[in-house]
This record gives sequence, C-alpha cells and structure tokens, in this order.
Amino acid sequence: MPMTPERWDFISNYATEVFPPADDHLDGLMDRAREAGLPSIAVSSDVGMLLKILVSLTDGHLALELGTLAGYSGIWIARGLQPNGKLITVEYETLHAEFAEREFEMAGVGDQVEIVRGAALDVLPSIADKVGSESVDFVFIDAVKSEYPQYFEAIRPLIKPGGLLVADNVYGTGAGWIDEGYGTDKFNRLVAADPDFDAVATPMREGVLIARRKAT
Repeated sequence: MPMTPERWDFISNYATEVFPPADDHLDGLMDRAREAGLPSIAVSSDVGMLLKILVSLTDGHLALELGTLAGYSGIWIARGLQPNGKLITVEYETLHAEFAEREFEMAGVGDQVEIVRGAALDVLPSIADKVGSESVDFVFIDAVKSEYPQYFEAIRPLIKPGGLLVADNVYGTGAGWIDEGYGTDKFNRLVAADPDFDAVATPMREGVLIARRKAT
C-alpha cells in the first residue's frame, strides 16, 4: 500500500502518542511559550526522546545546541547528559533566551545549561576558543536553515571522535522541501561526503540527520 498524506499524519501522531513518556513539564512548555509570545516551533516529542537517547550514547560531558528557542529540545538534551555534563545552547532572540532560561530552571536542568546569546555564526568562534577542538560529545543544529553548511564548517573541528552531530529539518519545513530546492540539500551532501563522518537521515518529523565522527 502506498504512503499517503493521511497515513503519514497518522504515523506521526502515533509516534508522538506512544513512545515518549508523559512529562508534565514538557507537555505544557509550548503552551506557555505561545502565551509568552514565542513562535509555536519545537521538535516533536519523539524527536526529543531521540535526542536524549543519542546524547546518552556518547560520553555525555559536553553538548552544543544551535537554536534554543523555548528550551524544549535543550531540556531533552540536558536530560541525556552525565550528572556533571553541560549543554551550551545558542539563541539570538532575547525573549526566547529569557523564557528558555526559566524553563531550564523549572525542569531541574538549569545548573547544567549555559545560554550564549547572539547569532550562531558570530558566537561560535568564541565558543570554539573556550571549549577547544575535539571536545564536544553532541551537537544539535536547529537554527537558520540556510546557514547549516556554515554551522557545520564551524563546529566540525569541535566534535570529538565518536561524537554525534544531529540536525533537524534536513528534508524541509513549511517554508520549503528538499524536492523544491530547499537549502539543506547542500548541508546534507556536505556531511554525507565528509570522510570523517558516517551519516544518515531519518524521515522523522521533517527529517533528522544523524552523523557520527569516526573514531581515530
């Protein structure tokens, strides 16, 4: 039987209903975000659980996120870290950063999260100087889609051997899809062609790329 839009909607809804456990804090986060004037944008709960699992499969000491927004994905990432692990998350909008900071505290991960305010391409050099090369266990990219290739070039040296890179929306968003020339095609091919990484993309939600830096 062919995949239809109706079947895909059913499967997506099924995945978010069945797999992630109920979580009172996260379940209400996006409602609070909308009430605070933030856009209703976040990864789905099943992608959030995927982030947590993937982080827990690394050493779990240091994670980097580009695009904090309301803090939804950041909470999932922080929950996958080691107890002494740290997440550095980058956010351009002050309103978003302030809201996310409160949510991190309410979720009990505030002491593990540092919000760096500014445009990702502007602040990444200082983050790189601070953490050093091959120091990051896990990276999640969910910021300006057209800048994904530049993000990869900037964060590539920071990922340690065995570390993971995950990126959201690699097949598209409401603004456009991969078959329409959507901008993440260049990013996908850049990561896939890198000899130091093994990479694959899953059609979860709007496409999630997962790449692992090969151990040396």
